Amino acid sequence: MAKIWTVNNKSEAKLLGRKLKKFDFARYSPAQINELIREMDISMQKANGVGLSANQIGLDMQVFVARWNNKLYAVFNPRIQKTSKERIIVEEGCLSVPGFYGEVGRAEKVVLTGQNKQGKKVKINAYNMLARIFQHETDHLNGRLFTHRMTRGAKLKPVE
Repeated sequence: MAKIWTVNNKSEAKLLGRKLKKFDFARYSPAQINELIREMDISMQKANGVGLSANQIGLDMQVFVARWNNKLYAVFNPRIQKTSKERIIVEEGCLSVPGFYGEVGRAEKVVLTGQNKQGKKVKINAYNMLARIFQHETDHLNGRLFTHRMTRGAKLKPVE
């Protein structure tokens, strides 16, 4: 299991705060890619998360895993292509900002594009919580935390 990087550590916060490099499929074997996904999934589940980006375990590559409704998603080089006008404000937390949560408005629906573990193009229409997870994790890969997206005037609240 990989250690989850947090904003509480200055050197870890640096990687969490910058845009990551595109995932280069030519540099990794299928077995290495499967092991990366497995490691990220295990780390995410042990931390009771629903999503985990590569920089949250110290890797400078655009890939995230997410688990929702018993389905595991592993998306490489993701992009949010389209968002709905409808926004939902929900309290959101992050494994890299331990002990706190805050109100974040996000699109109710998104269209996410990227690549699967074989490098093939994928397009996923996501709604509600899955859309929120995809937006949160894609933000991570671009160096943004949920704290940057908090509703105007909202304050970070400690987890009790």
